[in-house]
Amino acid sequence: MPNRIYFGDNLPILRSLPAGCVDLIYIDPPFNSGKQQARTQIRTVRDPQGDRTGFQGSTYRTETLATRQYADWFEDYESFIRPRLEEAYRLLAPHGSLYFHIDYREVHYCKIWLDALFGRDCFLNEIIWAYDYGGKPKNRWPAKHDNILFYVKDPQHYTFNVADIDREPYMAPGLVGPEKAARGKLPTDTWWYTIVGTNSKERNGYPTQKPLGVLNRIVRASSNPGDVVMDFFAGSGTLGESCLQLGRQFWLVDNNPQALETMARRFAHVPDIEWIGFSPTP
Repeated sequence: MPNRIYFGDNLPILRSLPAGCVDLIYIDPPFNSGKQQARTQIRTVRDPQGDRTGFQGSTYRTETLATRQYADWFEDYESFIRPRLEEAYRLLAPHGSLYFHIDYREVHYCKIWLDALFGRDCFLNEIIWAYDYGGKPKNRWPAKHDNILFYVKDPQHYTFNVADIDREPYMAPGLVGPEKAARGKLPTDTWWYTIVGTNSKERNGYPTQKPLGVLNRIVRASSNPGDVVMDFFAGSGTLGESCLQLGRQFWLVDNNPQALETMARRFAHVPDIEWIGFSPTP
């Protein structure tokens, strides 16, 4: 079965797929933040009249190469997201899992909708992904975490590969002994993981890009080699990168041409991808 990347509105695409065909779904939908999400790519060029000063007093000018952005607001977020969650539930195999990535503005509403759809006993975790990056307001506690809701279709029968999960260092290794300290500990439901920084090798220029390490942890834990893993808000395609590394099949969907262009560059070396509604050729 080839990997697939779809270009288009995800709702009709999801409705066209057969029930029970996906083993794991991770989605990072728009957060309804009320902002224009943007990422500007720049370069600096040596120029005596430039606006930046570098090593040994050399001056440089800044050139804007590209800006990628999308609007992140909805008048009725519920009417946007609920039909897509219903399709996610339909597409999941009986042993399947959903990881729903959202932030503090909408997570409490989304959990109520997911409880009604899956059943409260199918809710396993609220994972807190914590980071310390970016601006910090002075008039409230800075918001430095995202929420990831973890649901399974059947709480008695689902994939969770605890032995494959990456381990973290102990905060006080001297208290646990050298053997445990060398092995590390299993993560809890609070994940400390830096975001993809401006100068990171992972950075591909797409706004809201998520770290590969976070996706790898999810894919390792909740799928098996050869499984079909889906992200229908695919963005820059980080889930696909994770699946390529870990031996899973991926289905990605996005309706933003800039997302498809980013994925075309990212996966230019991958031969077995079926592109649907988009040509990856420059």
